[in-house]
Amino acid sequence: SCLQLGLERFHGVCILGFNSAEWFIADIGAILAGGFAVGIYTTNSPEACHYVAENCSANVLVVENHKQLQKILEIQHKLPHLKAIIQYGEELKEKRPNLYSWSEFMDLGKDVPDTQLREIIESQKPNQCCTLIYTSGTTGQPKGVMLSHDNLTWTASAAGRFIMLTDAKEKQELVVSYLPLSHIAAQMSDIWSAMTFGVQVFFAQPDALKGTLVDTLREVRPTAFLGVPRVWEKMEEKMKSIGAKSSALRRKVASWAKGVGLQTNLKRMNGYSEVPVNFRLARHLVYKKVRKAIGLDRCTKCYTGAAPITRETLEFFLSLNIPVFELYGMSESSGPHTISLPHAFKLTSCGREVTGCRTLIHKPDGDGNGEICFSGRHIFMGYLNMEEKTREAIDEDGWLHSGDLGKHDKDGFLYITGRIKELIITAGGENVPPVPIEDAVKDAVPILSNAMLVGDKAKFLAMLLTLKCKVDVETGEPGDDLTPEAIEYCQKLGSKATKVSEIISSKDKAIYAAIQKGISAVNEGAVSNAQKVQKWVLLEKDFSLFGGELGPTMKLKRPVVAQKYKDQIAQFYADVDTPT
Repeated sequence: SCLQLGLERFHGVCILGFNSAEWFIADIGAILAGGFAVGIYTTNSPEACHYVAENCSANVLVVENHKQLQKILEIQHKLPHLKAIIQYGEELKEKRPNLYSWSEFMDLGKDVPDTQLREIIESQKPNQCCTLIYTSGTTGQPKGVMLSHDNLTWTASAAGRFIMLTDAKEKQELVVSYLPLSHIAAQMSDIWSAMTFGVQVFFAQPDALKGTLVDTLREVRPTAFLGVPRVWEKMEEKMKSIGAKSSALRRKVASWAKGVGLQTNLKRMNGYSEVPVNFRLARHLVYKKVRKAIGLDRCTKCYTGAAPITRETLEFFLSLNIPVFELYGMSESSGPHTISLPHAFKLTSCGREVTGCRTLIHKPDGDGNGEICFSGRHIFMGYLNMEEKTREAIDEDGWLHSGDLGKHDKDGFLYITGRIKELIITAGGENVPPVPIEDAVKDAVPILSNAMLVGDKAKFLAMLLTLKCKVDVETGEPGDDLTPEAIEYCQKLGSKATKVSEIISSKDKAIYAAIQKGISAVNEGAVSNAQKVQKWVLLEKDFSLFGGELGPTMKLKRPVVAQKYKDQIAQFYADVDTPT
């Protein structure tokens, strides 16, 4: 059908919609017909959609519904290569030239002789590009990561074998597809590895990340599950709020079981294999029930990736005997590079290299920290039409520079310690990685949702803080009402506040004192005076994808936040004196 529409060699087929069978079919069809499969984030604005479609000279656009179609119709006149639009998720509301329903699209291919398609497939080579992943880049315009047939097939097979996915001939694995398919993680796990090992794929509801995911998990009971940190954090918050409502006895039992679970699993991680009696009892009384409640009772492979996860969240799940394994990589490495395994994992490490992948720590400092560089068959071809940027990413010796800072321990486990671009370099020349300090503050003050450290080229560090608030399910916009957990926390401190605005307008004494107490406690443990947080401010709105502060995988877009709140940041440094 793509050929019938006139798809030309190395032109894009852009897909804009939530995960579905049609998404997979359009993707693979585009590749076999000699085009590029190109996912577009459903949250993109019309302008952002235009950027991608024009950048890959798209001939065909596949959209899910009327809402996504509207974005395309707005920019259609600026896409000279566009030949057709297909809508798959709902019936067409209007007839337009070159606009097809899914069934009309499927019928188009009937008149194309198989020989024509076979010739095109035969002409394709393993080292040619077949997929473009547009990196959401926290800075500048997105870049089209060119992945070859070999990148995809080799990585799918190598990573699948590494995590010991079983082939469907022996026993079929089950996964739920819900993470955005325009992102490499979902594509690798839901399409390519699934195809390689014959995994059965179930599609979640489009509102999965707004709360229906657990219902789908309970229905499917997957054997492998990949979540971005925000997914695990949301589960943790939900489980804690349910736990807080149960009887005193139940809370006591759960608390005991979590202690046993954490101790046993930490010992296991360090090589002890015996299973104590109290652990068996706890498994029977608590762990099995918890797993069943969240649909992970058959899941032996729980993974997290795409952004940093806090130790607190990892320990929470570990204490319930749900080890969540961290993996690490990037679009430019076709997804994974290092993966943790049940018999080889360490808390806060991203695991060891997938077989066939190599790591170089570039210019390590005294502690062994340097830039993490990759090599292997999973390394991308380059950025589409961006030779300069490609040369910045891949050096003369073929090493891909990740931009991440990290180190290996004595057993070859990789730890990510920060981003080169994220490092705050104070006026005194001190290099400060922000994430550990931000995590420590959020840990110390449970009412906080987000924290962002500032202080680049400044005399001291300061912090922007947001409170946990309810989010509009439809738009994803953060509101003014505090979450039930946050309100409960306020009550414990003797505050009657139920809204963010109440706390800020009255400078709520109890809350402000609690935040200061938490920050002072974190400062106690600071590496040096330069790494202490001297000032902070509460912002009226939490960070969100809606507000632009978070990217599609919920990564913090620091430059955007710095720009949006530049007045508040300037206020920190308006007084000449450094606070003591």
